[in-house]
Amino acid sequence: MSANTITSAVATAALPEIDTPLLAVALAQGAEVPASLAALDKASGGLVARAITSGDFKGKRDETSLLYPPAGKPQRILLVGVGKASEVTRNAMRRAAAVAARRTRALGATRFHFAVATEARNAVSARDLGQVAVEGAGQGAWAFTELKRTNEDAKPDVEAVTIVVAAAEAKETEAGRRIGDAVAAGHRLARYLQVQPGNVCTPSYLADQARQLAQRHGFGITVLDRAAMKAEGMGALLAVAQGTQEEPRFIVLEYQGAGGTGAGGAGGAGGAAPIALIGKGVTFDSGGISIKPAQSMEDMKYDMSGAAAVLGAFEVLGALRPNANVVGLIPATENLPSGTAVKPGDVVKSHLGKTIEIINTDAEGRLILCDALSYARRFKPAAVIDAATLTGAVVVALGHVAIGEMGNDDALLAEVREAGERAGERCWPLPLWDEYRELLKSDIADVKNSGGRGAGSIAGGWFLREFVNGFAWVHLDIAGTAYTENEAPHQPKGPTAVGVRLFSEFILKRAAA
Repeated sequence: MSANTITSAVATAALPEIDTPLLAVALAQGAEVPASLAALDKASGGLVARAITSGDFKGKRDETSLLYPPAGKPQRILLVGVGKASEVTRNAMRRAAAVAARRTRALGATRFHFAVATEARNAVSARDLGQVAVEGAGQGAWAFTELKRTNEDAKPDVEAVTIVVAAAEAKETEAGRRIGDAVAAGHRLARYLQVQPGNVCTPSYLADQARQLAQRHGFGITVLDRAAMKAEGMGALLAVAQGTQEEPRFIVLEYQGAGGTGAGGAGGAGGAAPIALIGKGVTFDSGGISIKPAQSMEDMKYDMSGAAAVLGAFEVLGALRPNANVVGLIPATENLPSGTAVKPGDVVKSHLGKTIEIINTDAEGRLILCDALSYARRFKPAAVIDAATLTGAVVVALGHVAIGEMGNDDALLAEVREAGERAGERCWPLPLWDEYRELLKSDIADVKNSGGRGAGSIAGGWFLREFVNGFAWVHLDIAGTAYTENEAPHQPKGPTAVGVRLFSEFILKRAAA
């Protein structure tokens, strides 16, 4: 992976004494210069005060004002708004750092310092600030240009961010920075995989990336090819894969931070019960025989975003080595139409043994995930979380702001939702009431794979629930949040690596319990 590696550090120098191309300062709404910035304002010749008292800079979220001091060591000062001081959270700080990183890149600078006015900190701890500032810097500075032969508008990569805090907070900030550095690396890996074109990021490519992760960090790894999947009885996954010449892969990663999980899928052999992360890995989705419209079909390379999130989370695990056992399961295939493709009306047998009537071949994600959910039983997991760009219906319901969340365990649903709040990857629960099961009744098989237009996301979640046997489970529908179609102040257009931070927050909190 080559794109946008950013180093991070913590510094305790007075703001006017920092020698940097850009000093970004996050501050809240207000009509006066915060007392903590008085020295910086004086050193800048009153520029900070003039920006604020003139009303040019109000401190609203994402608002910025770029100042050029006539003297002093910071070459530029960037004021970054975080909104009302009483409403500032760690997510607001992460976003402010991302906005600062984007502006740094736009200016052609390769490094910046990030500080927060004391008055804007609210209840954000030094440790949290260290973590989210680095995460945000990585998010905002990211760009993908390696496939362009020439780029007249190319800017140099942002290579470094330094968080500026009081000396008394340096130790705690450094502890958070270390976490943020690992999460940012996982985020970066996931986006790099997401953005690759479908002719590069194939199922075999994902398997190779998983092998590299395993070698780099000492994970256990098992990769099943088509023959091994057939021997395993993964009929639903193989049904999706039968229309493509690209070989499917079923990837199993095992991190053992709290005792053995049973390498190679033996399952349950000593140690703490693992957390299982499952990621949908459809590396290109045409819809199969139920083919999608041509418009925006190129974005269906993002249908492996769940798989990217799992791999990104394992990058975090490798760096931080938390006290937890984690299994990653990635069913990977393309979904294409051909003379051998699965057809509407076909019936296939899943890994669990249930038969499935195929109503719509574009409802393929649930087919590959159901075999992964069944396979997960051998690990006797403490919790299972899957992430998938499963339904367009979740975009209708929640737009591009929230992840659709469903599951069979209220405590786990709440725990995942809390992790999403900390991660800035917010989830909203959708019901899996028994009445919705009626949508999936088949006349000739145990279940059908599509219930029609109504309650489309819930029907997808209910289908997956049919294959959850003996463990607590949460499904995250990330179809609306996996990538963006527009630029934003805190991130460029394209992949978002959604799920990496949520998975990381979930695992780290459990490991610390």
